[in-house]
Amino acid sequence: MPKVWTSKDKLRIVLEGIKGKTVPDICREYGIVQSMYYRWRDQFLKNAESIFSDTTSKKETKLERENNQLKQIIAEQALELKKML
Repeated sequence: MPKVWTSKDKLRIVLEGIKGKTVPDICREYGIVQSMYYRWRDQFLKNAESIFSDTTSKKETKLERENNQLKQIIAEQALELKKML
């Protein structure tokens, strides 16, 4: 049965290569083929920018959603006040 690699496993393995350990040594140690290592490395490099930008954009998205909800509540309450007057 093939091993299921977690994202943490893949990251640890890729970082070993980035830090200078040879790919053949890494592959031998973990029992993976070089094409798998290079696929994981390429995925890591392709998505590296999101590591730094996702946190901010997720926070911004959440704040925008909360802001819109608050604006909706204020608008509804303003209409209620108008009806009462």
